[in-house]
Amino acid sequence: MKSLFKVTVLAATMAMALNAQVFAEENAGKAAAAPAPAVSAEKKFDTDDQQAAYALGASLGRYMENSLKEQEKLGIKLDKTQLIAGVQDAFADKSKLTDQEIEQTLQGFEARVKASAQAKMEQDAKASEEAGKKYRDSFAKEKDVKTTKSGLMYQVEKEGTGEAPKDTDTVTVNYKGTLTDGSEFDNSYSRGEPLSFRLDGVIPGWTEGLKHVKKGGKIKLVIPPDLAYGKTGVPGIPANSTLVFDVELLDVKPTPKNETEANKPAEKPAEKSGK
Repeated sequence: MKSLFKVTVLAATMAMALNAQVFAEENAGKAAAAPAPAVSAEKKFDTDDQQAAYALGASLGRYMENSLKEQEKLGIKLDKTQLIAGVQDAFADKSKLTDQEIEQTLQGFEARVKASAQAKMEQDAKASEEAGKKYRDSFAKEKDVKTTKSGLMYQVEKEGTGEAPKDTDTVTVNYKGTLTDGSEFDNSYSRGEPLSFRLDGVIPGWTEGLKHVKKGGKIKLVIPPDLAYGKTGVPGIPANSTLVFDVELLDVKPTPKNETEANKPAEKPAEKSGK
């Protein structure tokens, strides 16, 4: 019977290979500019297979070390000595546990991890909700801040000129997005690339908020969770987060009437960019 332990190690190895591929793709453009790393003249291995085996072991060790750190964040602290002993005993075919015991133990461990992760997620969501309310209460006292019926808060820094954008218009913006503690999760300025999208293709807080400025205008949006990502959140944005955006409306292009429905986006640009 194939034990869950063997399946776990295989999954870890596959994850490492995927991470290596992603890392290589992300850094492909940096290779030419970066100086070549120094290579030791000393020969460390007799064969390529020896070096490959060592590299795999080192990568697996790093993966396991990172996993232990992530589990510690959930309040679960595994004994590294026992982890290494388990690997050594498995290679020596001297495991202290049967395949059935290994599988049962890992199933119980998986249940503990899921329960701890759920508890932490709920705790973080509650903290985000409280921090968001506190921030919005404070922001409401600032000069020229307005709150709409939906709960959206905004502060116009520069009104701009022309007509305010409509739902079906395509807008081009530069923006910076942060959580209420100042943590930045998205920034088109840093990327050096403004974003264009149909106004009805983003989160409700943006669709409503950008109608309060015109081309060339600047606005600060404070968006409550129910107008952003609500109780689910997205990577980099915890559940129940209030989002803070500084937005510059660079351009507004009306969509021709005969193209309004044909060009309606099937996917919200905000879900790709982090808004």
